[in-house]
Amino acid sequence: MSDLKQRMEKSLDSLKSQFSSLRVGRAHPDMVSKIMVSYYGTPTPLKQVASVSIPESRVILLTVFDKGAVKDIERAIMTSDLGLPPLVDGTTIRLRLPELTEDRRKELVKQMKKLSEDARVAMRNLRRDYIDSIKAQEKEKMITSDESKGKQDEAQKITDAMMGLVDQLAKDKESDIMTV
Repeated sequence: MSDLKQRMEKSLDSLKSQFSSLRVGRAHPDMVSKIMVSYYGTPTPLKQVASVSIPESRVILLTVFDKGAVKDIERAIMTSDLGLPPLVDGTTIRLRLPELTEDRRKELVKQMKKLSEDARVAMRNLRRDYIDSIKAQEKEKMITSDESKGKQDEAQKITDAMMGLVDQLAKDKESDIMTV
């Protein structure tokens, strides 16, 4: 049972991570966390070659550790799916987020809802696998039918609680996206 809960919590953590990388009009360090820089020919995470800070609500400031890596970082940002032009000033790079249009906000809400539905599906699959293993144990007479029913009910309660958390996260993220 605790294994089921842990696996569902991992799905929830994954959803939180995916939500934090969505661009919602306010800068967040996780927006650049997936960018890989070709640093001396080796793919390196951006956070290992530059510090990331948020001086303003719509600006990401990258302070590059090695001046020779500035061009590589700029190239990595340009080829990423961020869609933000980097402004280079010596060893600092600024990424300015534009205001989101109403259409873009609606697209982000659709994307966010798809991510939350994927998390729900993953949790339902985990519940189904757990219940199938409980039924197999019952069939092999390892547990009684009452124990089986109790464990299935408990699995459903855990699933319902996790679904509630997913719904709350999605609701919070939607209001965050739609706030002008």
